[in-house]
Amino acid sequence: MRCPKCGCLDDKVIDSRSSREGSTIRRRRECLGCSFRFTTYEEIQNESIMVVKRDGRREPFSKEKLLSGMVKACEKRPVSRMELDNLAAKIVQSVLEEYDREVPYQRIGELTMSGLRNLDKVAYVRYASIYRRFEEATDFIEEIQRLESRKNDTATLRLPGI
Repeated sequence: MRCPKCGCLDDKVIDSRSSREGSTIRRRRECLGCSFRFTTYEEIQNESIMVVKRDGRREPFSKEKLLSGMVKACEKRPVSRMELDNLAAKIVQSVLEEYDREVPYQRIGELTMSGLRNLDKVAYVRYASIYRRFEEATDFIEEIQRLESRKNDTATLRLPGI
């Protein structure tokens, strides 16, 4: 591992820890050249799953692209990067459990919107506006009304005394 400060290739691992339910390993390292300490993350590389896009094209599934879209949707919102990283990890895990080679773009969108709905309603509507290709203000209003109707869904409300 190359030191980010001096570029030296010699380092030693000071500490290793499993993180995110065992899907990654966090390693704390110290450069043997300049004594600078830095952190690296190690992750299992899964077989390449392809995303089937709207127009039929296929491209490799990218956790980074997924995370980038969620970060944009949550811009200037009270959602931490760790919450987004955890949501991205859950979505990736769901995709890997459900699909072997190809995943339709709709499934990734559904999982992402469901997760964002639980994190932040504004971020959810922002993401939905891109995913569902809103073209007019009425599209936003309809989505917000759908969001509100789910909030008042009697199937999810607690009964008095329970």
